[in-house]
Amino acid sequence: MYNRRRLAVGVTLIAALAAGVLPATGAHAAPAAPGAARETTPAPDMEGVSAALKAAMAQGAPGAMARFIGPDGIETRTLGVRDRESGAAMDIRARFRIGSVSKTFSSVVLLQLVQEGKLELDAPVNRYLPGLLPDDRITVRHLLTHRSGLWDYTNAMFEHTVPGFEAVRNRVFSHQELVDLSLKEPRTTEPGVSYQYSNTNFVVVGMLVEKLTGKPVAAEYQRRIIEPLGLRNTSYVHPDVQITGLHVRGYLHPDEAGGPLVDSTEQTVSWAQSAGAVISNPTDLNLFVIALMRGKLLSPEMLEAMTTVTPTDTTNTRFYGLGLRRYDLSCGTQVYGHTGTVQGYYTYAFATRDGRRSLSAMANTSNKGSANTALGGTLEAAFCGKKPAAVTSSSARTGTPVLPAESDLAENR
Repeated sequence: MYNRRRLAVGVTLIAALAAGVLPATGAHAAPAAPGAARETTPAPDMEGVSAALKAAMAQGAPGAMARFIGPDGIETRTLGVRDRESGAAMDIRARFRIGSVSKTFSSVVLLQLVQEGKLELDAPVNRYLPGLLPDDRITVRHLLTHRSGLWDYTNAMFEHTVPGFEAVRNRVFSHQELVDLSLKEPRTTEPGVSYQYSNTNFVVVGMLVEKLTGKPVAAEYQRRIIEPLGLRNTSYVHPDVQITGLHVRGYLHPDEAGGPLVDSTEQTVSWAQSAGAVISNPTDLNLFVIALMRGKLLSPEMLEAMTTVTPTDTTNTRFYGLGLRRYDLSCGTQVYGHTGTVQGYYTYAFATRDGRRSLSAMANTSNKGSANTALGGTLEAAFCGKKPAAVTSSSARTGTPVLPAESDLAENR
């Protein structure tokens, strides 16, 4: 009975989100006149989305896919294969490893704990995890904004991509072991001084979640996000190595040009855990980022804090909030979400601030930055629509960003 009820609620919620009819919470209300929004919102350029997926494949991805939700419904595109050995075609229903999109899941859980009064954003991490960090000035907010200065242990772990991966593929780390790897190296900045992306931050976030709840991160994802939203294809399976059911196989590029791709599908992802070990699919990712933006997971105050961003580079187009990226696109549209890199997979999951439009995209490769950059072109095409005829050069039509993709994981190609 419970499962049938939850499935019905999940299906209803997906349909409502796709139609853009769910009420927003508090100060973050969606536009009151859907008709007016359609007049000013460009239709997605799905030809451009397909071109971006093709460009990712031209850069070495065996396959790619994207799913867009807007006021006029759902559009999907799939290209290439999800399994090189069997030749099975890419499938929009298939699950895959979402890498650092997991950080947004972890942030939501931690911010819910802030709402519940179990911790404070500007309190020292060592108040809750005594003696863990060498500097009492490092706060919870510094972790979520990548301003702690904690060195990213994955830099050394994957200095040599394939050997580094094979060394940890089946290994199970404790949180403390990963933090210790970081603390062996000098810190990159003083606390709060500047943005320096580090997976270490979100390992500590996972430790905070488990300390404050007394339960594993997996249980808190399930109770606070996966079950309430009916995310039927989302899970956190660490340290199991399998992706169950219909799934995409991931392929890792070696550092040496021309070397054979490595099937990296099965792994514990213990080296990432709460920084990157969630599995999902395009439907669930759309649902998650839309629900987040429409105030279904956080209070108005916490969502405001999460979406308050600072620049990550000098372009004034890329920003970071609390476990959340913001990209300012060429048409002026701002989208919130996260990118994801884990061995064999690149992921984008973004939505507009009102939650009316969302794109999720994936290419089944990694350690090939040009493929990641090409996949990012789906954002421009989906949210900005077709370019005017005067600027329909190949790169402009596909929406391929001029800037290289931001890195969530150390890569050498």
